[in-house]
Amino acid sequence: MTNSRYRWVIVAAGGLLGCVAIGGMFSLPVFLQPIARDTGWSVTGVSGAMTIAFLAMACTSMIWGTLSDRFGPLPVVLTGSIVLATSLALASRAPSLLAFQIMFGLMVGGSISAIFAPMMACVTGWFDTHRSLAVSLVSAGMGMAPMIMSPVAAWLISNHDWRTSMQVMAVVVAAIMIPVSLLVRRPPALEAVSAAASDDAAPEPEMSLAQALRSPQFIILLATSFFCCATHSGPIIHTVSYAVSCGIPMIAAVTIYSVEGLAGLGGRIAFGLLGDRFGAKRVLVAGLLAQAFGALGYAFVHELAAFYAVAAVFGFIYAGTMPLYSVLVRENFPLRMMGTVIGGTAMAGSLGMATGPVAGGLIYDTFASYAWLYIGSWAFGLGAFLIALTFPPFAKGRAETQPAPVAA
Repeated sequence: MTNSRYRWVIVAAGGLLGCVAIGGMFSLPVFLQPIARDTGWSVTGVSGAMTIAFLAMACTSMIWGTLSDRFGPLPVVLTGSIVLATSLALASRAPSLLAFQIMFGLMVGGSISAIFAPMMACVTGWFDTHRSLAVSLVSAGMGMAPMIMSPVAAWLISNHDWRTSMQVMAVVVAAIMIPVSLLVRRPPALEAVSAAASDDAAPEPEMSLAQALRSPQFIILLATSFFCCATHSGPIIHTVSYAVSCGIPMIAAVTIYSVEGLAGLGGRIAFGLLGDRFGAKRVLVAGLLAQAFGALGYAFVHELAAFYAVAAVFGFIYAGTMPLYSVLVRENFPLRMMGTVIGGTAMAGSLGMATGPVAGGLIYDTFASYAWLYIGSWAFGLGAFLIALTFPPFAKGRAETQPAPVAA
């Protein structure tokens, strides 16, 4: 009999793993200047490791997701945790910029993708009720990374050199993530489906993985995820620089991120509750439309108070929409391929995120203004909204039969 309470342990484990993993990656902006000063490497070269990490996440998300479908989430998440801690330790000892980009960019990015898709797939499999809320709680844990791990990194770098600080981060990652990974369990619904299939002499035809990956539903999800992340990538990366160009002091400009992050926590919970009540697709479509105009709002602000207002709205919306992709996947694809399909959406999203740093820089260098960045983000947001509108849910019966909902 399923232990219904344990599914909330899975949620807590997913949130904590995501928080520490994302925090390990996003410690780089905190270490950026100390690394450049100590090594003589260019700021562009060091920060390029972050772009490489996003691309590595994109290239490996479906691979890790498929492995989690085949072997279960525990060995995949555990492997990712070990590789992440090892990568940070190796990056701290990198003798050259290229070695640093490989260790921090390729290895850290690739290992983090072993956490996101497998854990999202695992959580969706544990829940038949409160599914949107559960996924949003895991996402909220990930969203807390800048507020928890970044101050830790800042404290370390203020008391130690960057190599020692990154080694301590590696120890923190290993000490937290490896034990927590051992709490992860395969969803009981998968075992029930396997048992039902083995007892049925003539099971109904099921959707194959090849059919799923060729389906219009999967392709629409990929396109929507890419355009959605391309919408908020530029504003996330460049808004502090934009605020400084408007005459706002750097210390005050950085606080815009804090407002955006705090609002995002509320957005994840609110959108999760709305998704449970009104359906993931309906809430996602509405959120994508609102996100487009939220991004455009930055083009019309020049004072700190106005930046705070737009950041609160924009952070609330874009953070709230992201967990709903996993819920939509769970509602339309067989449980046994959750890791692969969610990994596909993560791949598309990572590629979308990788566009922001480059596009924003090119736009500013060309026009000496960020206005076209936000106008472009608005256009991408409208594209995401229109694509999502075309998503046709599978007819009932295409996905595997699910067991009865587990009581809370």
